[in-house]
Amino acid sequence: MIGRRVVRTASEGSVPAAEMLKLPRTVAFVGLMGAGKSCIGRLLAAALALPFVDADKEIESAAGCSIEDIFTAHGEEAFRAGERRVIARLLDQPSVILATGGGAFMDPDTRALIHERAISVWLRADVELLLRRTSRRNNRPLLKRGDPRKILRDLIEERYPVYAEADIVVDSVDGPPEMTLARVTQSLRSYLENPEAAGRRRAKAGSAAE
Repeated sequence: MIGRRVVRTASEGSVPAAEMLKLPRTVAFVGLMGAGKSCIGRLLAAALALPFVDADKEIESAAGCSIEDIFTAHGEEAFRAGERRVIARLLDQPSVILATGGGAFMDPDTRALIHERAISVWLRADVELLLRRTSRRNNRPLLKRGDPRKILRDLIEERYPVYAEADIVVDSVDGPPEMTLARVTQSLRSYLENPEAAGRRRAKAGSAAE
């Protein structure tokens, strides 16, 4: 198995020649709602001529209803169980670019599956950027439970130490999505060229999250 390495910085500029990237397995984007997982995932998939899959859309298709309806009718625990099954199925298939839901990587079993079968990329964003992006849509069940800013701050405090266990960390840019795509592409290349140091870093991140 190829090891894991976080690449925290990447230069700005044009997207490197993505066709030169030879991905050994699925790339799974993780992070909070509004970080840009679906947007950047679609762009990366197009650049690599790979399918793009949105795990939330797959869950809705399997359930025959929206994620909000699943939360309302069955609760978050039932949703996470279904999410786990869907992601496991997707990771059993040929390589794709996968956008996961904000809470998927928090589930220990789902996280273990992603570590084993995918290259995980955390798109990190600050609370102001997340607020601007999530305010454009009204389909975020978690943000309907109170003040969105406080909810996002609480989620950042809870989830960012766990997201830090991802193979690659890229800061989502408040600008043209191609800027973030360039960072992701370069970070993937760096990861694939030098994966040996990743195991030690991920173990350290895991210890810090406990």
